[in-house]
Amino acid sequence: MTDTPISRREFNVGATATVAAVSMAGKAMAQASAPFDLVILNGRVMDPETGFDQVANVGVKDGRIVAITADMLEGARQIDATGHVVAPGFIDTHFHWVRPMGHKLALRDGRTTVMDLEMGTLGTKVADWYAEREGTTQINFGCSSSHEFARALVLDGITTPDAPEALNHRGSEKTGWALTRPDIEQGNAILRVIDEGLAAGAIGMGSTLGYMRDGASAREVFELQKTAGNYGRPSAFHFRYTPGTDTTESNGIQEMLANAAALGAPAIACHFNNPGYNLVHELLTRMRGRGMNVWGELYPYAAGSTALNAVFLEPEVWVDQLGYRYEDTIQDVLTGEWYTAESRAEMIAKEPARLVLVYKMPPEAIVDWLKLPDVAIASDTVPVLGDIPWDTPFEDLPNSHPRGAGSFAKALRMGRENGIPLMQTVSQTSWNSARPFSEMGLKSMQERGRMQEGMVADITIFNPETVTDNATYAQGTLPSSGIPFVIVNGTVVVDDSEVLKDVNPGQPIRFEPQESLFEPLEVSTWTQKFYNVPQDFGGGVPGTQPQYDKRIINCCD
Repeated sequence: MTDTPISRREFNVGATATVAAVSMAGKAMAQASAPFDLVILNGRVMDPETGFDQVANVGVKDGRIVAITADMLEGARQIDATGHVVAPGFIDTHFHWVRPMGHKLALRDGRTTVMDLEMGTLGTKVADWYAEREGTTQINFGCSSSHEFARALVLDGITTPDAPEALNHRGSEKTGWALTRPDIEQGNAILRVIDEGLAAGAIGMGSTLGYMRDGASAREVFELQKTAGNYGRPSAFHFRYTPGTDTTESNGIQEMLANAAALGAPAIACHFNNPGYNLVHELLTRMRGRGMNVWGELYPYAAGSTALNAVFLEPEVWVDQLGYRYEDTIQDVLTGEWYTAESRAEMIAKEPARLVLVYKMPPEAIVDWLKLPDVAIASDTVPVLGDIPWDTPFEDLPNSHPRGAGSFAKALRMGRENGIPLMQTVSQTSWNSARPFSEMGLKSMQERGRMQEGMVADITIFNPETVTDNATYAQGTLPSSGIPFVIVNGTVVVDDSEVLKDVNPGQPIRFEPQESLFEPLEVSTWTQKFYNVPQDFGGGVPGTQPQYDKRIINCCD
């Protein structure tokens, strides 16, 4: 063993070779940085970017990983991780409950970063949304600029800041946000609201298009992706035909992917754990192979969850088109009762946005999803409504879909039970979300999702033999177990399976605010750019047609 220090690049390249490489790098860093704020001893350190997988000790100082070594380390706080995996903090890009109790459940599931990229935040509120959470949040947080909320503002005059407030419009009698086809003036107004959020630093554009399938045209969707693409940022979609058949689901995702290819813009396939998932995975894989930054996420549950009045649960879609029976597929979250067409109509009259479970896939498909490489785990956590005190016992919370409490632990448990390589699952929980954002230049994701020296110390420690989800459809808010320690920005937030109160190291995940790049859609501009024969051909005034010499062009001889 040598004491010669090596660079971080050299360490990363050789990380999987030998324990000696780790020891050399760690000893050099330890000499330069001791004493450490936190050391994690004897854990199985796994880094999905480099493939490094060795028992090692980890030193943390000033919020960053500064040593990974086989040598002993000492610090102000020591955690013995014997028999445990020391992994990059789990990253959830599809999280609608960005509130203290939602964070508390996510932390028990190993998550260090939560972002609402599908529904997002109203563009005019993005700057305030981030400001309200700085210094007061236990977990890293981020959002997209919302398509749905921009439509609600422009078409219905309703202000909805973020997902937990969605009843502002979904629970109202106004349906413009879902059903109105905007004219070009309204369309540009919607795009301006979205653009304001992007200029304020939102991570991308988020659209719940499947709830607005009749109101949003193909042109509108293209312009949404162009607006986000102007900033080099992704569009994240709940697709036009989700839920649907294996054909319509795939067609809905192809709409997004065609736009992404034409625009050269990043895109996220939200919760594609639906019929047609195997084709969707192939499409994403082939497009990435051609250099396109497109990827997908899923949650490991056969049922979804939504509002009872969702447009795709109307009888002409759910029953007539898709062939489902309410009695077998739509279950009340709070009471556990199954709906009929009659009881659904009665409940919509009283509580239109009541939360339901939607059974749409066979459970055995979950194992297939977890075998897919380069897919990210994301929970689609729905909010439990109301101002819930942080100290409320988990078992006393109103029921919700178990994916909010258990998605990441369930992925680990099912991977263990079905022989899926652990590194595959660790990648799905962290690196597969961080990587595409790294490629588009989001600094906060370039230094997370990895267990490497110099990275931000977002770390999840779990027991690979016992980690499990405890939440069920009947009791969906029970926390996961087997994840005793969660570290956010170098600070222990979950300590021996207890979430520590008033410990708020969470940081914003966002781009730097900048000037607007908005380009309104104008018919004249489009015409000049895309007509084969420009209307100002020959130096004429735009809007005039070229004049031809009839002595040369004989049309009727």
